[in-house]
Amino acid sequence: MSTHERNNRRKTLIGFVSSRMGDKSVKVTVPYKTPHPLYHKVINRKTVLHVHDEKNEAKLGDKIEVMETRPISRLKRWRVVRVVEAAVGVDIVAVSEKDVAESVPTKTTKAGASKA
Repeated sequence: MSTHERNNRRKTLIGFVSSRMGDKSVKVTVPYKTPHPLYHKVINRKTVLHVHDEKNEAKLGDKIEVMETRPISRLKRWRVVRVVEAAVGVDIVAVSEKDVAESVPTKTTKAGASKA
């Protein structure tokens, strides 16, 4: 049995990078839909996988293909095969508590606006 045939038996999934945990590690969210057992309404579910990214090529928001592999660490059981689609215009900006306080209306800002 060649290595190509053995690799084809491994599961592959496509998901989105939701977090970069450290060097060579990412979290991938794999969304799927399943019917409710009693009511038969379609429910959105997700699975979060810890994935090994050897080349650090996956960025936050990228759509990637992952393949099942041997245990690499305590949680990592998957590895990146390829980046299917790169994220467009995703900038990570830290939001401070002051920025949130300015944008969220409070009782004092509502009362001040109604008197004016």
